[in-house]
Amino acid sequence: MWLKPEEVLLKNALKLWVTEKCNDYFILQRRRGYGEGSGGLTGLLVGTLDTVLDSTAKVAPFRILHQTPDSQVYWNIACGQDTRRLTQLDHFLSATFFGFMRHGCDLNLFRQGLIAEEGKVSLVQEDDPEKFREALLRFESWFCLPEKEKLVTYYSCSYWRGRVPCQGWLYLSTNFLCFYSYLLGNEVKLVVSWVEISRLEKMSSVLLTESIRVCAGGEEYVFSMFLHLQQTFLIMEQLGNYAVRRLIDKEMFPDDHILSDPLQITKRGLETHARNEAFRAFFRLPREENLLEVYESFLWVPFSHFNTLGKICVSENYMCFASQDGSQCHLIIPIREASVLTVHTPPLFCQMVGVPLLTGLLCTCVSEGVMVGQKDSSKAVSTEALMNVFHPHDAENLDPKMLKEKMKEQSWQIHFAEYGRGTSMFCTKKTRDLIVRGVPEMLRGELWMLFSGAVNDMATHPGYYTELVEASLGASSLATDEIERDLHRSLPDHPAFQSDTGISALRRVLTAYAYRNPKIGYCQAMNILTSVLLLYAKEEEAFWLLVAVCERMLPDYFNRRIIGALVDQAVFEDLIRVRLTQLTEHMTDLTFFSSVSLSWFLTLFISVLPIESAVNVVDCFFYDGIKAILQLGLATLDYNMDALLCCHDDAEAVTILNRFFDSVTNKDSPLPPTVQQASAGSNDKGTSRVDISDLIREAYEKYGDIQSEEVESMRRRNKLYVIQTLEDTTKQNVVIVSQEVKFTAGHLDELYALFKRQHFLSCYWTANSPALLHHDPSLAYLEQYQLGLSQYSLLFSLLQPWGPGTNTHSLALWAFRLIDENHDGLVNFKEFCGALDILYSGTFTEKLKFLFKLHLAVFLSGRGKVDLQAYLKQWQDEIQKKEESIKDLPRINQTQFIQLSKTLYALFHGDPEEESLFRAVARVTSLLLRMEEVGRRLQENTSPSKTSTSPLQPLSPATSTTSPFQTISPPETIASPRPDAAPVETVTSKLQVAHLGPEPSSPCKTGSDGAPASPDGSSNPSISSSTMETEPANTPSDNTAPTSPTDMEWSFSFEQILASLLNEPVLVRFIEKPVDTENLLDRARKDQLKAQMMK
Repeated sequence: MWLKPEEVLLKNALKLWVTEKCNDYFILQRRRGYGEGSGGLTGLLVGTLDTVLDSTAKVAPFRILHQTPDSQVYWNIACGQDTRRLTQLDHFLSATFFGFMRHGCDLNLFRQGLIAEEGKVSLVQEDDPEKFREALLRFESWFCLPEKEKLVTYYSCSYWRGRVPCQGWLYLSTNFLCFYSYLLGNEVKLVVSWVEISRLEKMSSVLLTESIRVCAGGEEYVFSMFLHLQQTFLIMEQLGNYAVRRLIDKEMFPDDHILSDPLQITKRGLETHARNEAFRAFFRLPREENLLEVYESFLWVPFSHFNTLGKICVSENYMCFASQDGSQCHLIIPIREASVLTVHTPPLFCQMVGVPLLTGLLCTCVSEGVMVGQKDSSKAVSTEALMNVFHPHDAENLDPKMLKEKMKEQSWQIHFAEYGRGTSMFCTKKTRDLIVRGVPEMLRGELWMLFSGAVNDMATHPGYYTELVEASLGASSLATDEIERDLHRSLPDHPAFQSDTGISALRRVLTAYAYRNPKIGYCQAMNILTSVLLLYAKEEEAFWLLVAVCERMLPDYFNRRIIGALVDQAVFEDLIRVRLTQLTEHMTDLTFFSSVSLSWFLTLFISVLPIESAVNVVDCFFYDGIKAILQLGLATLDYNMDALLCCHDDAEAVTILNRFFDSVTNKDSPLPPTVQQASAGSNDKGTSRVDISDLIREAYEKYGDIQSEEVESMRRRNKLYVIQTLEDTTKQNVVIVSQEVKFTAGHLDELYALFKRQHFLSCYWTANSPALLHHDPSLAYLEQYQLGLSQYSLLFSLLQPWGPGTNTHSLALWAFRLIDENHDGLVNFKEFCGALDILYSGTFTEKLKFLFKLHLAVFLSGRGKVDLQAYLKQWQDEIQKKEESIKDLPRINQTQFIQLSKTLYALFHGDPEEESLFRAVARVTSLLLRMEEVGRRLQENTSPSKTSTSPLQPLSPATSTTSPFQTISPPETIASPRPDAAPVETVTSKLQVAHLGPEPSSPCKTGSDGAPASPDGSSNPSISSSTMETEPANTPSDNTAPTSPTDMEWSFSFEQILASLLNEPVLVRFIEKPVDTENLLDRARKDQLKAQMMK
């Protein structure tokens, strides 16, 4: 390929390069250690140098230099992996250059203009760094991956093989993690798929200060000595997460142009995507927002009269500020609410670099911002929180609890007056303190909307919820059925959900969300959460709160596999190991806490705490996110530490925790007894009561130092492990369902790995793979990974037990049609294993029957009047039967029989006994054809009254009980055939021309009469010399459409074919020959990726 011209001092380069060809202006050189004479110490040292050092010499083993006369300075202008392409370039350059010389053109013009023009067609983008171009060539050369595989970035590092470090290069692409090292003749090459990685974490030890550990497929890989370890680790995390979301979760990223096309993934794009996600998560902004600019500045805080250091983050519709001096102050200013932009003295944001640029950007945003209006809500949508309807606020009530509630409201009003109210309110430590003490009932809905960011979603989508309600009205689906089933299970003791008002509002919100997000639809626990939201927020606000929880604050919680909740449980276990060491030492198996705490995370403690206490937990959750739930979980275990340490089993521990939650109360709750759900057991004299405010305060005091960034990092680290654990569970379930086959458990595991990898190969290099577009997450485990015809054919060609024949593709096609039970164009693992089990471990009859059924569908389209539906029904019934009878198989017509014969010929191609097998098949086919002709002629010459009882008539499978060959006379006694019937010589010659002609490697020995000779050298009397003749001119060739079965009236039963083949021991031995399953699986595992490349 062309390179940007680079000066080379030839005198110093001769030690590492060998000149292959030269003239006065160009030199073709070869790198020492490559090609002929590459051995020896010099070759080893040069190869090691090329791997360890990141130099231009590693671009390729061959290069072309352009020299200037009477100068030692040369220009490196092209490089390549072999001499063929470079020789062509050398001829082209020489001819073009001398043409320039004849016309007196400037040499610099030639060097710069011509090469720059040619460089435009390079596969690598022109603005890519030069080193990346070189790394891309090495990546393609060393790992032989498909050309579409996108290299994202690469790093120099060491890979530890045991205790020995191998210095080399780590290449990170869209689908693979690759490493290459070459030290003194020892080559190390690794290719690991991202979807196979179960652990990806940073670690440190006495020997290695910092390193990255990767676990995949039961193997562990340790990489160290990175120049930028943190940057490398973050890119690896993002690529691993992207592969999992795209290939396992089947996400298409329609709204994210950075991730939508796997062939366009770049390091810069991944870093931008990570910054955008962190920006949106911190400020709780809509998913459409992207971080445009970041400026470091001081924010003038009017209520404290001082400047706080932080950063301004600007997106399309928001300007946000976050402090960095420990004051925990952050601010969100929606640009839609800004009408005038001025620079004050002193400015609100002072000592900031780039004020003019930011001012211009904000002016543009304000001028182009969308003015948000309000649309009238539908009359069917409730505009009041259910708590206001069923428990209206009584201003004249002087109850002590109500007085305390009013004091809370006054505290918040003072806070609003000082820090602002609404979306532009300053959030500080004081705000969190007020949250911990409890939010007033009247302000709860407003503050939930503000802290969750739902207020911004609703403001930018006016009327959206009403449209969803109207669109989903009357819709029927699996989600709506589940919603109807759970409506009356949502807070059934609360008066609001004992009436049609609350039930109808709950139905509308859940149905609208299922309509908005069909990927999630409806999941259990969503009804409980939405019920609480409806108590304190208006119906439309409750909908947007649900959107914020499901799509931003608790990602991947509400789906079929609840991956998000399982990940947070893994984070919870890690925190227990670090923060509650006593409990860890007592209970070595922490999976108990995973089973107990699942409902804590899914329902935000609503399902285990009384409603008046649970809402305080929800207050903290909307302000601090999942961090608040983790803190409260740790505080709960810490509070019950002594009791848990005395437990002898899990049941006792569950009882202790349940009793504790029953004792939690909210002494400050103003709700009447009819609304409160505190257990009666909490009033017992022997039970100590715990106030929820005290519990939350203790959680923040002991575990408030847990940082949100730390939690997110732990989430990313555990997500790969959780997903691989779920994948292992899926594999176990699929293997259990598929255990009717004779494969061992180990072989089934390997087959499943091959099957799953083949499924992924269909998705790696395309954004619109059918497997991704038509994925249904509600399908059973068995249907999660399926193969289409193309991928099945590739895997079948790797695993089929016979030698490579010319008929492999056709066999794969017919096998696919046969095992595709529901005819949806996809096969699952059970169907795949069932067919392969017959070919590997079936008896002679089972294998022959499988081949027989494969050919029943051959030439059905446009080849005669055949009842396709009848065939399909028979096949389906055949598969479903455990005890099937060969008599129930349909007969095979002549065209199908010819194709079956061709298949048999192709199966033993290259076998040591190929000649004997060839002659055996020839004897069987000729004998079957002549016997069928005998039966047809006898039937023609027999009276109708004798036809039904004639022993010479070919009986149907339903009536024949003995072999039809026992009573047939020799062929020599048969009269000439009817003029309108296809002569047996013609059919036989078709087989001979189709198979004997193209087989020069297997010449058929003949006897003195011209018939094929038997293994002992004698002539076979059953095959006349006419079978070896060339097809007559008036006979249709094998390429033309054969005569329909109705015209020929030729067909064979399975019993006839089976009986004929059993008379040939060499065929029986070949078909019954045991299969080396281990060797075939090992070969398929090595060649699977290569076969995909050759597709």
